[in-house]
Amino acid sequence: MVKKNTEKKGSREIQQGRRDFIVVASYAMAGIGAAAVAWPLIDQMNPAADTLALASIEVDISKIEVGQAITVKWRGKPVFIKHRTEGEINSAQSVELSQLKDPQSDVERVINPKFLVMVGVCTHLGCVPLGQKTGEIRGEYNGWFCPCHGSHYDSSGRIRKGPAPLNLEIPPYQFASNSLIKIG
Repeated sequence: MVKKNTEKKGSREIQQGRRDFIVVASYAMAGIGAAAVAWPLIDQMNPAADTLALASIEVDISKIEVGQAITVKWRGKPVFIKHRTEGEINSAQSVELSQLKDPQSDVERVINPKFLVMVGVCTHLGCVPLGQKTGEIRGEYNGWFCPCHGSHYDSSGRIRKGPAPLNLEIPPYQFASNSLIKIG
């Protein structure tokens, strides 16, 4: 009889070990299944490939004449690139910061004083200011003018008059070479 009791006790331990293994394996499979279901939901929050492709652009500035401005599209927004004249540079650098709503020196806004690169969206309500094309209204400060609500920007894109609270935004950019700007 002693043998039967030990045999029963040993088989119970084996069965208990099997049950523990089945429970652990079930939890592991449930965790893997939950991860397999959650991954597509999490992955769909990443930016789309077309958005990533627009994350940075390169612009050839070698053909922009002094005094000329071009508009390029970056992340769905217009970006103004202006090859400024000596007069525009001197005018922008001579402004006293105390005269500005959003004090920022011209040196802080440009890498190369000859080229101003900024997002062409008014900081009041998101309109596109005038002043990029020859002959357009440029406002009282010879820069850009938003006709929707009357915001005037100077030749450095700083707000000088009107309801806009901030200067035109400067996007992250760098000069890849003397004739190429990388925005983004």
